[in-house]
Amino acid sequence: MTKQSVPAMEAAQRWLVRLLAGTGLAIIFVPLLLTLYLSVFDETLIAFPPHGYTLRWYARILPEFGPALRTSLLTAFAAVAASVAVGVPASIGLSRLRHGRGAMSTLLLAPLTVPGIAIGLGIYVLAVMIEERTEWPFSGSISVMVAAHALIALPWVVRLCLAALANADPAAEEAAASLGAPPWQVVRRVTLPAMRGGIVAGALFAFIVSFENLEMTLFLTAPGTTTLPISVLQYLQYHIDPLVAAVAVAQVVLIGGALLLLDSQVRIARAVA
Repeated sequence: MTKQSVPAMEAAQRWLVRLLAGTGLAIIFVPLLLTLYLSVFDETLIAFPPHGYTLRWYARILPEFGPALRTSLLTAFAAVAASVAVGVPASIGLSRLRHGRGAMSTLLLAPLTVPGIAIGLGIYVLAVMIEERTEWPFSGSISVMVAAHALIALPWVVRLCLAALANADPAAEEAAASLGAPPWQVVRRVTLPAMRGGIVAGALFAFIVSFENLEMTLFLTAPGTTTLPISVLQYLQYHIDPLVAAVAVAQVVLIGGALLLLDSQVRIARAVA
């Protein structure tokens, strides 16, 4: 290989990396831009080119999907609270566990490897069996849905909290303990502040996973407990209009705004890395 060919190869590699990055960004953002474009069509049926543009579809989101949105938010916030309450102590315990750490970690992260349809079907069958034996209105209840969503959100909390603990300095805990601080005070004053980024990132990812879940929730909904993704799917069975595009744009804006707000307070990328 000659010296003249080395700069040419480096330039080709840089060009290829830029091409791949541009292709990835196009795959991500082009559908979003098309969805934004569709959401302002002044058409009952989607047709190109539109006769005009309007924002009236955004005004119809709450009247059409308000109850489902309320259920999704209630379920997501409850699932985040439950997954954080379990995941933070579990991650602290896993970081200190010497024997059996692999088995416990596999158990806590197992929901990531099981298809959502299988989890939903299993939880539905279990709820029906409990209802048959206890005569409690268990299947289709909001409590079962919250528990199921907490189950699939828990692995994200555990993984991100473990990552935050891996980046923390263990000498700070040892110093606090050597100065006479009891274990609970070491955890409250040293460990939890060091995990702050992981806890916030885990809670955020848990909220997104719960709020956007569709395949598992299909088995767990009932009249009065329909979530937003299920309601949108049912709407699409009978309507083809820009309202669903407006819902998608509103979700992207809200979640993106939450990400930016949280990242300004806690460096989420550092915690995820």
